[in-house]
Amino acid sequence: MTHHLVRMPRGESRSAAAPARPRRPRRIAMLSVHTSPLHQPGTGDAGGMNVYIVELAKRLADLGIEVEVFTRAISSDDAPTVQLAPGVLVRHVTAGPFEGLLKEDLPAQLCAFTHGVLRTEAGHRPGYYDLVHSHYWLSGQVGWLAAERWGVPLVHTMHTMAKVKNAALAEGDTPEPVARVIGETQVVGAADRLIANTAEEAAELAHHYAARPEQLAVVHPGVNLDVFRPGDRAAARHRLGLPQDAAVLLFAGRIQPLKAPDVLLKAVARLLERRPGLRERLVVPVVGGPSGSGLARPESLHKLAAQLGINDVVRFRPPVGQQQLADWYRAATALVMPSHSESFGLVALEAQACGTPVVAAAVGGLPVAVSDGVTGTLVPGHDPDAWAQALLPYATDPALAPARGEAAARHAAAFGWLTAAGATAEVYADAMAGARPVRVS
Repeated sequence: MTHHLVRMPRGESRSAAAPARPRRPRRIAMLSVHTSPLHQPGTGDAGGMNVYIVELAKRLADLGIEVEVFTRAISSDDAPTVQLAPGVLVRHVTAGPFEGLLKEDLPAQLCAFTHGVLRTEAGHRPGYYDLVHSHYWLSGQVGWLAAERWGVPLVHTMHTMAKVKNAALAEGDTPEPVARVIGETQVVGAADRLIANTAEEAAELAHHYAARPEQLAVVHPGVNLDVFRPGDRAAARHRLGLPQDAAVLLFAGRIQPLKAPDVLLKAVARLLERRPGLRERLVVPVVGGPSGSGLARPESLHKLAAQLGINDVVRFRPPVGQQQLADWYRAATALVMPSHSESFGLVALEAQACGTPVVAAAVGGLPVAVSDGVTGTLVPGHDPDAWAQALLPYATDPALAPARGEAAARHAAAFGWLTAAGATAEVYADAMAGARPVRVS
Protein backbone atom coordinates (compact mmCIF):
# COMPACT_ATOMS: atom_id res chain seq x y z
CA MET A 1 0.00 0.00 0.00
CA THR A 2 1.33 3.41 -0.88
CA HIS A 3 1.01 6.69 0.92
CA HIS A 4 -1.74 8.83 -0.39
CA LEU A 5 -3.23 12.20 0.23
CA VAL A 6 -6.97 12.69 0.08
CA ARG A 7 -7.91 16.34 -0.33
CA MET A 8 -11.60 17.05 -0.27
CA PRO A 9 -13.08 19.60 -2.72
CA ARG A 10 -12.60 23.22 -1.69
CA GLY A 11 -15.58 24.42 -3.66
CA GLU A 12 -13.35 26.64 -5.80
CA SER A 13 -12.99 26.54 -9.56
CA ARG A 14 -9.59 26.72 -11.21
CA SER A 15 -8.74 27.13 -14.84
CA ALA A 16 -8.24 23.75 -16.47
CA ALA A 17 -5.77 25.32 -18.89
CA ALA A 18 -3.52 26.88 -16.26
CA PRO A 19 -4.00 25.36 -12.80
CA ALA A 20 -2.32 27.45 -10.13
CA ARG A 21 0.02 25.53 -7.83
CA PRO A 22 -0.37 26.81 -4.24
CA ARG A 23 2.90 27.78 -2.64
CA ARG A 24 4.32 25.84 0.27
CA PRO A 25 5.21 27.59 3.54
CA ARG A 26 8.76 28.76 4.14
CA ARG A 27 8.63 28.31 7.91
CA ILE A 28 6.04 26.73 10.20
CA ALA A 29 5.40 26.72 13.94
CA MET A 30 4.80 23.14 15.04
CA LEU A 31 3.22 22.73 18.48
CA SER A 32 3.67 19.77 20.84
CA VAL A 33 2.71 21.04 24.27
CA HIS A 34 2.67 17.92 26.41
CA THR A 35 5.59 15.90 25.07
CA SER A 36 8.87 16.86 23.47
CA PRO A 37 10.33 15.41 20.27
CA LEU A 38 13.56 15.15 22.28
CA HIS A 39 12.06 12.65 24.75
CA GLN A 40 12.62 8.89 24.60
CA PRO A 41 9.55 7.15 23.10
CA GLY A 42 8.11 4.30 25.12
CA THR A 43 7.89 5.93 28.52
CA GLY A 44 5.87 8.70 30.19
CA ASP A 45 3.78 10.46 27.56
CA ALA A 46 6.35 9.91 24.82
CA GLY A 47 5.28 7.50 22.11
CA GLY A 48 4.32 7.34 18.47
CA MET A 49 3.47 11.04 18.34
CA ASN A 50 7.05 11.92 19.30
CA VAL A 51 8.38 9.75 16.48
CA TYR A 52 5.81 11.26 14.10
CA ILE A 53 6.86 14.85 14.90
CA VAL A 54 10.60 14.15 14.70
CA GLU A 55 10.46 12.29 11.41
CA LEU A 56 7.92 14.61 9.79
CA ALA A 57 9.87 17.73 10.82
CA LYS A 58 13.14 16.35 9.44
CA ARG A 59 11.60 15.42 6.11
CA LEU A 60 9.78 18.75 5.82
CA ALA A 61 13.14 20.43 6.32
CA ASP A 62 14.55 18.24 3.55
CA LEU A 63 11.80 19.67 1.34
CA GLY A 64 12.89 23.21 2.18
CA ILE A 65 10.31 23.98 4.89
CA GLU A 66 11.87 25.23 8.14
CA VAL A 67 10.21 23.82 11.26
CA GLU A 68 10.24 25.29 14.76
CA VAL A 69 8.75 22.92 17.35
CA PHE A 70 7.36 24.52 20.52
CA THR A 71 7.18 22.23 23.55
CA ARG A 72 6.90 22.69 27.31
CA ALA A 73 10.12 22.86 29.30
CA ILE A 74 10.17 20.17 32.01
CA SER A 75 13.60 20.93 33.50
CA SER A 76 15.58 24.02 34.37
CA ASP A 77 18.37 22.37 32.38
CA ASP A 78 16.38 22.53 29.14
CA ALA A 79 18.11 24.93 26.77
CA PRO A 80 15.77 27.59 25.33
CA THR A 81 16.45 26.26 21.85
CA VAL A 82 17.89 22.97 20.57
CA GLN A 83 18.83 22.25 16.97
CA LEU A 84 17.24 18.85 16.34
CA ALA A 85 18.40 18.64 12.73
CA PRO A 86 19.27 21.06 9.93
CA GLY A 87 16.18 23.21 9.47
CA VAL A 88 14.47 21.88 12.64
CA LEU A 89 14.60 23.91 15.86
CA VAL A 90 13.02 22.87 19.18
CA ARG A 91 11.93 25.75 21.43
CA HIS A 92 11.34 25.06 25.13
CA VAL A 93 8.55 27.21 26.58
CA THR A 94 8.31 27.79 30.32
CA ALA A 95 4.72 27.08 31.39
CA GLY A 96 4.12 25.97 34.96
CA PRO A 97 6.50 24.06 37.22
CA PHE A 98 9.19 22.06 35.50
CA GLU A 99 8.35 18.82 37.28
CA GLY A 100 5.36 17.11 38.83
CA LEU A 101 2.74 18.04 36.24
CA LEU A 102 0.70 15.28 34.63
CA LYS A 103 -0.80 15.66 31.17
CA GLU A 104 -4.17 16.11 32.87
CA ASP A 105 -2.80 19.19 34.68
CA LEU A 106 -1.66 20.96 31.53
CA PRO A 107 -4.91 22.71 30.48
CA ALA A 108 -4.29 25.16 33.33
CA GLN A 109 -0.90 26.02 31.78
CA LEU A 110 -2.09 26.66 28.22
CA CYS A 111 -2.38 30.41 28.80
CA ALA A 112 1.27 30.59 29.88
CA PHE A 113 2.34 28.37 26.99
CA THR A 114 0.42 30.50 24.48
CA HIS A 115 2.08 33.62 25.89
CA GLY A 116 5.51 32.06 25.32
CA VAL A 117 4.66 31.15 21.72
CA LEU A 118 3.26 34.58 20.90
CA ARG A 119 6.21 36.34 22.56
CA THR A 120 8.65 34.36 20.42
CA GLU A 121 6.86 35.38 17.22
CA ALA A 122 6.67 38.99 18.36
CA GLY A 123 10.47 39.09 18.45
CA HIS A 124 10.60 38.54 14.69
CA ARG A 125 9.42 40.48 11.70
CA PRO A 126 5.71 40.20 10.80
CA GLY A 127 4.90 37.08 8.82
CA TYR A 128 7.76 35.05 10.33
CA TYR A 129 5.61 31.88 10.43
CA ASP A 130 3.48 30.98 7.43
CA LEU A 131 1.41 28.29 9.15
CA VAL A 132 0.76 26.54 12.47
CA HIS A 133 0.66 22.73 12.71
CA SER A 134 -0.55 21.54 16.11
CA HIS A 135 -0.42 17.97 17.44
CA TYR A 136 -2.94 16.64 20.00
CA TRP A 137 -5.81 18.70 21.38
CA LEU A 138 -3.78 20.62 23.98
CA SER A 139 -1.54 21.99 21.23
CA GLY A 140 -4.61 22.68 19.11
CA GLN A 141 -5.92 25.07 21.77
CA VAL A 142 -2.68 27.05 21.55
CA GLY A 143 -2.52 26.77 17.77
CA TRP A 144 -6.05 28.11 17.40
CA LEU A 145 -5.11 31.35 19.19
CA ALA A 146 -1.69 31.72 17.53
CA ALA A 147 -3.06 31.19 14.03
CA GLU A 148 -5.79 33.78 14.56
CA ARG A 149 -3.33 36.31 15.97
CA TRP A 150 -0.86 35.84 13.12
CA GLY A 151 -3.43 35.55 10.35
CA VAL A 152 -2.11 32.19 9.14
CA PRO A 153 -3.75 28.78 8.60
CA LEU A 154 -4.06 26.20 11.35
CA VAL A 155 -3.42 22.57 10.42
CA HIS A 156 -4.14 20.09 13.19
CA THR A 157 -3.41 16.40 13.75
CA MET A 158 -5.41 14.76 16.56
CA HIS A 159 -3.33 11.56 16.99
CA THR A 160 -6.00 10.31 19.43
CA MET A 161 -9.57 11.43 20.16
CA ALA A 162 -11.39 11.34 23.46
CA LYS A 163 -14.68 10.06 22.03
CA VAL A 164 -12.93 7.24 20.18
CA LYS A 165 -10.87 6.24 23.22
CA ASN A 166 -13.89 6.31 25.51
CA ALA A 167 -15.79 4.04 23.15
CA ALA A 168 -13.03 1.40 23.44
CA LEU A 169 -11.87 1.70 27.06
CA ALA A 170 -9.92 -1.11 28.64
CA GLU A 171 -11.52 -2.62 31.74
CA GLY A 172 -10.82 -0.38 34.71
CA ASP A 173 -9.26 2.38 32.62
CA THR A 174 -10.16 6.02 33.27
CA PRO A 175 -12.40 7.74 30.69
CA GLU A 176 -11.17 10.91 29.03
CA PRO A 177 -12.76 13.99 30.67
CA VAL A 178 -15.56 16.08 29.20
CA ALA A 179 -13.18 19.07 29.10
CA ARG A 180 -11.07 17.25 26.53
CA VAL A 181 -14.11 16.48 24.37
CA ILE A 182 -15.07 20.17 24.46
CA GLY A 183 -11.49 21.19 23.68
CA GLU A 184 -11.25 18.83 20.72
CA THR A 185 -14.56 20.08 19.37
CA GLN A 186 -13.28 23.66 19.55
CA VAL A 187 -10.06 22.77 17.73
CA VAL A 188 -11.94 20.99 14.94
CA GLY A 189 -14.12 24.05 14.54
CA ALA A 190 -11.09 26.35 14.34
CA ALA A 191 -8.76 24.33 12.09
CA ASP A 192 -8.35 25.07 8.41
CA ARG A 193 -7.23 21.51 7.74
CA LEU A 194 -7.33 18.30 9.79
CA ILE A 195 -4.77 15.64 8.92
CA ALA A 196 -5.99 12.11 9.68
CA ASN A 197 -3.77 9.03 9.59
CA THR A 198 -6.40 6.90 7.85
CA ALA A 199 -9.72 7.23 6.06
CA GLU A 200 -11.34 5.66 9.12
CA GLU A 201 -9.93 8.41 11.35
CA ALA A 202 -11.22 11.04 8.93
CA ALA A 203 -14.66 9.45 9.13
CA GLU A 204 -14.46 9.50 12.94
CA LEU A 205 -13.62 13.22 12.87
CA ALA A 206 -16.67 13.84 10.72
CA HIS A 207 -18.97 11.59 12.79
CA HIS A 208 -17.89 12.51 16.32
CA TYR A 209 -16.77 16.12 15.87
CA ALA A 210 -18.69 17.37 12.81
CA ALA A 211 -15.51 17.99 10.81
CA ARG A 212 -16.34 19.50 7.44
CA PRO A 213 -15.39 17.63 4.25
CA GLU A 214 -13.21 20.50 3.01
CA GLN A 215 -11.15 20.32 6.23
CA LEU A 216 -10.17 16.67 5.94
CA ALA A 217 -7.01 15.23 4.48
CA VAL A 218 -5.64 11.70 4.88
CA VAL A 219 -1.88 11.21 5.05
CA HIS A 220 -0.50 7.88 6.23
CA PRO A 221 2.45 8.22 8.64
CA GLY A 222 5.78 6.78 7.57
CA VAL A 223 8.61 4.70 8.94
CA ASN A 224 12.32 5.47 9.05
CA LEU A 225 13.53 2.92 6.53
CA ASP A 226 17.18 3.77 7.20
CA VAL A 227 16.88 2.58 10.82
CA PHE A 228 14.13 -0.01 10.57
CA ARG A 229 15.22 -2.50 7.93
CA PRO A 230 15.67 -6.29 7.75
CA GLY A 231 18.79 -7.69 9.38
CA ASP A 232 20.41 -10.79 10.80
CA ARG A 233 17.99 -12.30 13.33
CA ALA A 234 20.61 -14.57 14.86
CA ALA A 235 22.98 -11.64 15.42
CA ALA A 236 20.19 -9.53 16.93
CA ARG A 237 19.28 -12.34 19.33
CA HIS A 238 22.92 -12.74 20.30
CA ARG A 239 23.24 -9.03 21.07
CA LEU A 240 20.06 -9.08 23.19
CA GLY A 241 20.86 -12.33 25.02
CA LEU A 242 17.94 -14.26 23.53
CA PRO A 243 18.07 -18.00 22.76
CA GLN A 244 18.50 -18.72 19.05
CA ASP A 245 15.73 -21.34 18.97
CA ALA A 246 13.17 -19.31 20.97
CA ALA A 247 9.71 -18.28 19.86
CA VAL A 248 9.91 -14.58 20.74
CA LEU A 249 6.56 -12.76 21.09
CA LEU A 250 7.46 -9.10 21.57
CA PHE A 251 5.48 -6.23 23.09
CA ALA A 252 7.04 -2.80 22.52
CA GLY A 253 5.42 0.43 23.67
CA ARG A 254 4.05 2.35 26.60
CA ILE A 255 2.72 0.18 29.41
CA GLN A 256 -0.84 1.35 30.01
CA PRO A 257 -4.31 -0.22 29.79
CA LEU A 258 -4.95 1.35 26.36
CA LYS A 259 -2.09 -0.67 24.85
CA ALA A 260 -3.40 -3.88 26.50
CA PRO A 261 -0.15 -5.69 27.34
CA ASP A 262 -2.23 -7.62 29.89
CA VAL A 263 -4.08 -9.27 27.00
CA LEU A 264 -0.76 -10.60 25.69
CA LEU A 265 0.21 -12.01 29.10
CA LYS A 266 -3.18 -13.67 29.58
CA ALA A 267 -3.00 -15.12 26.06
CA VAL A 268 0.49 -16.51 26.75
CA ALA A 269 -0.81 -18.18 29.92
CA ARG A 270 -3.62 -19.82 27.90
CA LEU A 271 -1.13 -20.83 25.23
CA LEU A 272 1.07 -22.58 27.78
CA GLU A 273 -1.95 -24.34 29.26
CA ARG A 274 -2.69 -25.80 25.83
CA ARG A 275 0.92 -26.48 24.86
CA PRO A 276 3.01 -26.95 28.03
CA GLY A 277 6.00 -27.99 25.92
CA LEU A 278 6.30 -24.44 24.59
CA ARG A 279 7.44 -23.18 27.99
CA GLU A 280 11.02 -24.27 27.28
CA ARG A 281 11.36 -22.12 24.18
CA LEU A 282 8.85 -19.26 24.58
CA VAL A 283 10.19 -15.77 25.43
CA VAL A 284 7.90 -12.74 25.86
CA PRO A 285 9.89 -9.47 26.09
CA VAL A 286 7.94 -6.40 27.24
CA VAL A 287 9.98 -3.37 26.17
CA GLY A 288 8.66 -0.05 27.47
CA GLY A 289 7.76 1.97 30.55
CA PRO A 290 4.57 2.93 32.43
CA SER A 291 2.52 5.74 30.92
CA GLY A 292 -0.82 7.48 31.31
CA SER A 293 -3.17 5.66 33.66
CA GLY A 294 -0.52 2.94 33.89
CA LEU A 295 1.51 5.26 36.13
CA ALA A 296 -1.01 4.73 38.93
CA ARG A 297 -0.02 1.04 39.16
CA PRO A 298 3.44 0.73 37.61
CA GLU A 299 3.99 -2.79 38.96
CA SER A 300 0.62 -4.20 37.89
CA LEU A 301 1.97 -6.01 34.84
CA HIS A 302 4.77 -7.63 36.86
CA LYS A 303 2.18 -8.79 39.40
CA LEU A 304 -0.06 -10.14 36.65
CA ALA A 305 2.82 -12.19 35.20
CA ALA A 306 3.42 -13.67 38.66
CA GLN A 307 -0.28 -14.43 39.19
CA LEU A 308 -0.47 -16.16 35.81
CA GLY A 309 2.64 -18.22 36.58
CA ILE A 310 4.58 -17.00 33.53
CA ASN A 311 7.40 -15.04 35.18
CA ASP A 312 9.84 -17.51 33.68
CA VAL A 313 8.95 -16.56 30.09
CA VAL A 314 8.27 -12.80 30.44
CA ARG A 315 11.22 -10.40 30.32
CA PHE A 316 10.59 -6.77 31.28
CA ARG A 317 12.98 -4.28 29.68
CA PRO A 318 13.08 -0.46 29.81
CA PRO A 319 12.47 1.73 26.75
CA VAL A 320 15.35 1.80 24.27
CA GLY A 321 16.54 4.03 21.44
CA GLN A 322 15.63 3.39 17.83
CA GLN A 323 18.74 1.40 16.89
CA GLN A 324 18.28 -1.09 19.73
CA LEU A 325 14.52 -1.15 19.20
CA ALA A 326 15.20 -2.24 15.62
CA ASP A 327 17.26 -5.10 17.06
CA TRP A 328 14.31 -6.16 19.24
CA TYR A 329 12.06 -6.18 16.18
CA ARG A 330 14.56 -8.25 14.16
CA ALA A 331 14.98 -10.69 17.04
CA ALA A 332 11.23 -11.24 17.44
CA THR A 333 9.22 -14.03 15.89
CA ALA A 334 6.27 -11.63 15.93
CA LEU A 335 5.38 -8.25 17.37
CA VAL A 336 2.12 -8.31 19.36
CA MET A 337 -0.15 -5.22 19.51
CA PRO A 338 -3.40 -5.95 21.42
CA SER A 339 -4.29 -2.23 21.73
CA HIS A 340 -7.85 -1.13 22.45
CA SER A 341 -7.35 1.93 20.24
CA GLU A 342 -4.65 3.07 17.80
CA SER A 343 -4.89 6.03 15.43
CA PHE A 344 -2.34 4.24 13.24
CA GLY A 345 0.25 2.14 15.09
CA LEU A 346 3.75 3.23 14.02
CA VAL A 347 5.26 0.35 15.99
CA ALA A 348 3.54 -2.08 13.62
CA LEU A 349 5.16 -0.42 10.62
CA GLU A 350 8.59 -0.34 12.28
CA ALA A 351 8.49 -4.06 13.07
CA GLN A 352 7.36 -4.96 9.56
CA ALA A 353 10.10 -2.79 8.05
CA CYS A 354 12.54 -4.99 10.02
CA GLY A 355 11.03 -8.12 8.45
CA THR A 356 8.91 -9.14 11.43
CA PRO A 357 5.19 -10.03 11.16
CA VAL A 358 2.67 -8.37 13.47
CA VAL A 359 -0.24 -9.82 15.40
CA ALA A 360 -2.50 -6.84 16.08
CA ALA A 361 -5.96 -5.90 17.23
CA ALA A 362 -8.29 -5.01 14.37
CA VAL A 363 -8.79 -1.46 15.64
CA GLY A 364 -8.14 2.06 14.38
CA GLY A 365 -5.40 2.29 11.78
CA LEU A 366 -3.93 -1.16 12.41
CA PRO A 367 -5.89 -2.78 9.52
CA VAL A 368 -4.09 -0.27 7.25
CA ALA A 369 -0.68 -0.84 8.82
CA VAL A 370 -1.01 -4.67 8.84
CA SER A 371 -2.18 -6.80 5.92
CA ASP A 372 -4.17 -9.61 7.53
CA GLY A 373 -2.95 -13.08 6.55
CA VAL A 374 -0.08 -11.59 4.52
CA THR A 375 2.17 -9.52 6.79
CA GLY A 376 0.63 -10.66 10.05
CA THR A 377 -2.68 -11.41 11.76
CA LEU A 378 -5.51 -9.12 12.79
CA VAL A 379 -7.49 -10.26 15.82
CA PRO A 380 -11.04 -9.01 16.47
CA GLY A 381 -11.71 -8.23 20.12
CA HIS A 382 -9.51 -8.82 23.16
CA ASP A 383 -10.46 -12.27 24.38
CA PRO A 384 -7.28 -14.00 25.63
CA ASP A 385 -8.39 -17.32 24.15
CA ALA A 386 -8.72 -15.77 20.69
CA TRP A 387 -5.31 -14.18 21.07
CA ALA A 388 -3.77 -17.47 22.19
CA GLN A 389 -5.21 -19.09 19.07
CA ALA A 390 -3.78 -16.32 16.87
CA LEU A 391 -0.33 -16.57 18.46
CA LEU A 392 -0.13 -20.36 18.33
CA PRO A 393 1.00 -20.66 14.67
CA TYR A 394 3.82 -18.16 15.23
CA ALA A 395 5.02 -20.11 18.26
CA THR A 396 4.87 -23.53 16.59
CA ASP A 397 5.40 -23.12 12.81
CA PRO A 398 9.03 -22.16 12.11
CA ALA A 399 8.26 -21.34 8.47
CA LEU A 400 5.44 -18.86 9.15
CA ALA A 401 7.36 -15.89 10.57
CA PRO A 402 10.06 -15.80 7.83
CA ALA A 403 7.46 -16.01 5.04
CA ARG A 404 5.24 -13.30 6.46
CA GLY A 405 8.29 -11.29 7.50
CA GLU A 406 9.42 -11.01 3.88
CA ALA A 407 5.96 -9.79 2.87
CA ALA A 408 5.97 -7.41 5.85
CA ALA A 409 9.23 -5.78 4.76
CA ARG A 410 7.88 -5.24 1.25
CA HIS A 411 4.65 -3.79 2.64
CA ALA A 412 6.42 -1.36 5.00
CA ALA A 413 8.83 -0.20 2.29
CA ALA A 414 5.94 1.75 0.72
CA PHE A 415 5.62 3.91 3.84
CA GLY A 416 8.57 6.29 3.66
CA TRP A 417 8.52 9.52 5.67
CA LEU A 418 9.61 11.63 2.69
CA THR A 419 6.42 10.61 0.89
CA ALA A 420 4.37 11.45 3.98
CA ALA A 421 6.13 14.82 4.30
CA GLY A 422 5.45 15.61 0.65
CA ALA A 423 1.75 14.89 1.10
CA THR A 424 1.68 16.97 4.30
CA ALA A 425 3.36 19.87 2.47
CA GLU A 426 0.57 19.72 -0.09
CA VAL A 427 -1.99 20.00 2.71
CA TYR A 428 -0.10 23.09 3.94
CA ALA A 429 -0.15 24.61 0.46
CA ASP A 430 -3.86 23.92 0.12
CA ALA A 431 -4.54 25.55 3.50
CA MET A 432 -2.46 28.59 2.57
CA ALA A 433 -4.37 29.03 -0.67
CA GLY A 434 -7.42 29.78 1.47
CA ALA A 435 -5.63 31.47 4.35
CA ARG A 436 -7.68 33.67 6.66
CA PRO A 437 -7.10 37.44 6.78
CA VAL A 438 -5.09 38.95 9.61
CA ARG A 439 -7.28 39.69 12.60
CA VAL A 440 -6.74 43.19 13.96
CA SER A 441 -7.72 43.62 17.60
